[in-house]
Amino acid sequence: MRAPDVLREALQAMEARGAERDATGGERSMARAVKAFNAIYNLDLTEEQGWMFMVILKAARSAYGTQVLDDYVDGAAYFGLAGEAATRDGGS
Repeated sequence: MRAPDVLREALQAMEARGAERDATGGERSMARAVKAFNAIYNLDLTEEQGWMFMVILKAARSAYGTQVLDDYVDGAAYFGLAGEAATRDGGS
């Protein structure tokens, strides 16, 4: 699989997950998750940091065990969402 194929698959995954889980379209659950996490643990993580956590999780998973393309597809999508949050909110 070539890099553009991974990116196309990431876009399709984001759109599908957004249609399944978010009324606004696209994957937009991180802001709610970060808000809840911050309330529980008295922290001040940003949405960008939440997405970057997911990028790191996927990178860590890809480093061990059987290669699973999903780690790279999701990682690409999460990186894009982190970039969106960073440019919208002024970065972390």
